[in-house]
Amino acid sequence: MKPRFLRFWMAQVALAPAWLIVIFAYIGTILWTIQISFTSSKVFPVSNYVGFSQYTRLFGSERWIISVQNLAIFGIIFIVGCLILGFLLAVFLDQRIRAESVFRTIFLYPYALSFIVTGLVWQWTLNPTLGIQQTVRNWGWESFTFDWLSRGDRAIYVIALAGMWQASGLVMAILLAGLRGVDGELWKAAKVDGIPTWRVYLHIVIPILTPMFVTATVLLATAVVKVYDLVVALTNGGPGISTEVPAKFVIEYLFQRQNLGLATAASTVMMITVLCVLAPWLYVQYFRQPRSAH
Repeated sequence: MKPRFLRFWMAQVALAPAWLIVIFAYIGTILWTIQISFTSSKVFPVSNYVGFSQYTRLFGSERWIISVQNLAIFGIIFIVGCLILGFLLAVFLDQRIRAESVFRTIFLYPYALSFIVTGLVWQWTLNPTLGIQQTVRNWGWESFTFDWLSRGDRAIYVIALAGMWQASGLVMAILLAGLRGVDGELWKAAKVDGIPTWRVYLHIVIPILTPMFVTATVLLATAVVKVYDLVVALTNGGPGISTEVPAKFVIEYLFQRQNLGLATAASTVMMITVLCVLAPWLYVQYFRQPRSAH
């Protein structure tokens, strides 16, 4: 008993520097940010507390409301689209096709690019004067129009498509590993029983891959919350503020508009939203006690 107790405390001593970093650099910074959000800080932090005034101003800002709506649109399309496209790509590669490694590399390669590069590539491709629209018009179809990037009501969908193009390969890799772990006897039994392939995937394979889907969803949701560079590279929040997102709102008010109080209020709201989404999942995974069998 004593050696185990000794090993435990030796491990804690070894982890002490990491714990100190977490407590002071991470948790301390979060608490400092929350505290600043209740002040009237502009360029520099001050101790002039104004209660919830910054939050009232935040939710009264049309720009913030639009950024939240854009994030919701982007997040739903991005996550659902990546899960569906990634699953289809994984099923395609799971058929033991020729040159599988080549296709796997091609599908996964966009994920190796940064969001900045992805945004620039799509910006050039969809630019009405340089990309697809101009190319098709040069071929003779002068009435052809594909100007989604310059239309405020459609630009956010372009950003979601660009994000799907980049991140679907990651989902494919995660789900492909799961598909390769499915027992081959299930497929043999399904063929003997005459069950259609699509029903096997829908009722047997997808439930088996639930942990992989959850992992992919968490990774994609993290990318959604912090999306900033893709928007800046592709539209810079435009046309107007039609593609504004919360992260860009925070950065702009923090460094350009020099309103530290409002920026920290926005970042605090983002953090609380993430915690509200993650709390049920964390509870189920780590805190809920399994029911005892009767």
